[in-house]
Amino acid sequence: MEEEQRCLAEVREQIEKYNRKGTPVAGIVVEPIQGEGGDNHASAEFFKELQQIAKDYGAAFMLDEVQTGCLTTGRMWFHEFWDLPTPPDIVCFSKKMLTGGFYYTPEMKPKEGYRIFNTWMGDPSKMLLLEEVVKVIHRDKLMDNVQMTGTVLLEGLKSLQAKHPDKINSARGAGFFVGVDCRDVDYRDKLVNKLRNKGFNVGGNGVYTLRLRPALIFRPQHANLFLEALGHILESN
Repeated sequence: MEEEQRCLAEVREQIEKYNRKGTPVAGIVVEPIQGEGGDNHASAEFFKELQQIAKDYGAAFMLDEVQTGCLTTGRMWFHEFWDLPTPPDIVCFSKKMLTGGFYYTPEMKPKEGYRIFNTWMGDPSKMLLLEEVVKVIHRDKLMDNVQMTGTVLLEGLKSLQAKHPDKINSARGAGFFVGVDCRDVDYRDKLVNKLRNKGFNVGGNGVYTLRLRPALIFRPQHANLFLEALGHILESN
């Protein structure tokens, strides 16, 4: 919490700095979970205060849910976990949504159409595919699956880190947005390669974090297969 307060104070300081220069800040853009930076999480209170700072200075509050959106964390949008007093002004999405896009509050609506547009938004074929994705999410109860299987995966990682504290630590996540730190970058890269050779598509982010981003159809039996393979690698290396 001390680090969160330091960051919030710096946000205020930077906004005031640019206001004094006559260049007011138009908006604050933030990832609900910092993905490429190493699966860094903040509390719901942090985001509530950050939204309030935006309101205090007349800046828009925009959430980048490109990585966290479309059920990855166990909710359709990760910011649903925060219980914000008012909705974010703008939310952008992509990846599992199969197209790039954004939605916004009525106050953010441009006066003219297509004032904000790029090549990758609004493709009718992608909208049809996304419609089917949403249907499958409901039909196969994938929200329940992500929440249940995500718990199996995270608890399994915590069990492994308890057995191998010299190799992995700080398992964390929500749903299928999961990461665990390794003792150093070389060991992280070794784990990535060995897991890929066993058929598991994992990656790295941050300085030494092992990143896990299963598909929404990833089931408990798949999580157990992964945890078993990771356990064998940790035992032997």
